[in-house]
Amino acid sequence: MSAVRRGGKSGRGKTAKTSNRKGSSVTGSANGPLKDKVLLKQESEESESTDAVSSSDEEERWKESKHTNDVPSEYWHIQKLVKYMKAGNQTATIVALCCLKDHDLTTQMNQRAIQDCGGLEVLVNLLESNDLKCRLGALTVLSEISSNLDIRRSIVDLGGIPLLVQILSEPGRDLKVMAAETLGNVAKVRLARKLVRKCGGVPRLVDLLDVNISILRSQRDQLSEDEREMLDMARAGARALWSLSESRHNKELMCKGGIVPLMGRLLKSIHIDIVVPTMGTIQQCASQANYQLAITTEGMIFDIVSHLTSDNLDLKRQCSSAIFKCASDKTASDMVRESGGLEPLVGIARDKSVRDNKPLLAAATGALWKCAASEANVKKLDQLKTVQVLVQLLNDESEDVLTNAAGAISECVKYQNNRETLRQCGGIPLLVNLLNMTHAPLLENIAKTLHECASDPESMTIMEDLDAIRLIWSLLKNSNPKVQAHAAWALCPCIENAKDSGELVRSFVGALELVVGLLSSRDNFVLSAVCAAIATIAKDRENLSVLSDHKVIPMLAHLVYTTDDLLRENLAAAIASCAPYAQNTQELGRLRTVTPIVGYMVSNNPRVHRTTAMALQKLSEDPQNCITMHQSGVVPFLLETVGSKDRELQEASAGCLQNIRKLALRAEELEFRGEH
Repeated sequence: MSAVRRGGKSGRGKTAKTSNRKGSSVTGSANGPLKDKVLLKQESEESESTDAVSSSDEEERWKESKHTNDVPSEYWHIQKLVKYMKAGNQTATIVALCCLKDHDLTTQMNQRAIQDCGGLEVLVNLLESNDLKCRLGALTVLSEISSNLDIRRSIVDLGGIPLLVQILSEPGRDLKVMAAETLGNVAKVRLARKLVRKCGGVPRLVDLLDVNISILRSQRDQLSEDEREMLDMARAGARALWSLSESRHNKELMCKGGIVPLMGRLLKSIHIDIVVPTMGTIQQCASQANYQLAITTEGMIFDIVSHLTSDNLDLKRQCSSAIFKCASDKTASDMVRESGGLEPLVGIARDKSVRDNKPLLAAATGALWKCAASEANVKKLDQLKTVQVLVQLLNDESEDVLTNAAGAISECVKYQNNRETLRQCGGIPLLVNLLNMTHAPLLENIAKTLHECASDPESMTIMEDLDAIRLIWSLLKNSNPKVQAHAAWALCPCIENAKDSGELVRSFVGALELVVGLLSSRDNFVLSAVCAAIATIAKDRENLSVLSDHKVIPMLAHLVYTTDDLLRENLAAAIASCAPYAQNTQELGRLRTVTPIVGYMVSNNPRVHRTTAMALQKLSEDPQNCITMHQSGVVPFLLETVGSKDRELQEASAGCLQNIRKLALRAEELEFRGEH
């Protein structure tokens, strides 16, 4: 009896409640004696009426959602039970808790009945009771009503997290299960996740997952009571860790606590209620590189793939999502194929019965996207007619599904046979039509796909008929740097393979000015793509004239001190294309671009050598630039690259050396004439 009174009279719940009222009605309007009077009045009202709501905000929400005459009798019955719990009598408290559990506590009405009359404070205080039955009863109720968002927050505000974490260290397994179940609900609140970590709850929950594999693979009716309790603890612990894994700090702490091998063991369980939360935790953690590596090295991919054929749609979604996050790694991607994972993923995408399950469909198409980065996987996907399946999804209304389907197609169409398949399936018009969408990742993937399609003459003809180049060009105005960059990359083959591309580009009002303007971007990937586009556009003499009028030369010269190899490669190509016009070569020399460009030859990237040699060849048409090159020590580099197997690099190096040598011979001839 004394234990229950101690729990009922604890200052924890009352302080929290008073704090809530201060926040809503007292703070800022009462201080000093007046504040004391208000608090005394509140306490007297609390003792007189157990039906009073805990705060004015809750009362207002209640009035808006339900009229008084709509409240069922069950609501008032629950509040009477809470009143008996408040009495402090041990027997009355236990009986009230038992009666409370007979009600359906998952309904919002019954949850509000407990919350409105201060029942949460009592339940939280009972967690400190020395009476086992009181604590277990309180935990059972809390585990059910904590599915309500407001109640979760209230439990956190009432100081319930430290008490729940403390129970995880106690010997009673039934208490641990209920405490973990409650934490699984409450930890969906961000502050709760932090508090569980601060109170040392993460390692304790990880310990609950340590169950023998023989128990995990046995039916419940074949297990002893002790073994069934261990299963229950693992299930509750996995659910709690699933919620906690939304925090990056918690993921790191879980990894240090040795959760990865334990999750690998739980994945082999035949109990679906354990596998689902375990898989949920895995897919949450798979966003981090260390977990991706651990999942691969522990061989968990094979178990994840095995669950793709489960009848549980949520489990299929979690598995697909985990593969989506892990398959960027080639080893993991190959393991998915080797374990037979591509077939069920394509099956999910093909299954019309799951078309309404957008999260599952998005996860499966995302997994296919990442797996398609491997050539061996693409060959397998071709056998499964994956491109045809993905094209059918381009009519979906979900942006995530569209994004992932377009991403998967973009990987597949890197091979000519799939470009033909896409064209024959009518995929190009669908992709071009999606260019009118606003979702940045989707636009990025469509630009990648059309970039590949533009190298196919028949596909390019269809794109021209659909005015795709204009739509792609308009993406350069997008605020997302990745969209800008991939749009610029896509323009390169489009302009190169379009009929009368020079006139086509000039027909777009303000198009060239827009391209030059992007050279002021701070994103190196955008700059690289724009330079590549300029290198292609400038091959047309009239377009080069317009670019020069828009001051493209000073903009390019401003970028020459970069150390980024991709930017160096494309910047040198742009300079090579822009130099042979009017006074551009001399202008580039005057702006001191020659010496920095010579420095590009020290790069280890042969593609940088090729475009750099091409730029130097064009710049060497000016005598002063030849002198600068010679003084910068370019000759040894050119003598080395002139022997390259790359024909373009070889010819450009030889041409530059020829111009330098001509200038040297002319100088010697003039010097000889001067002497005689």
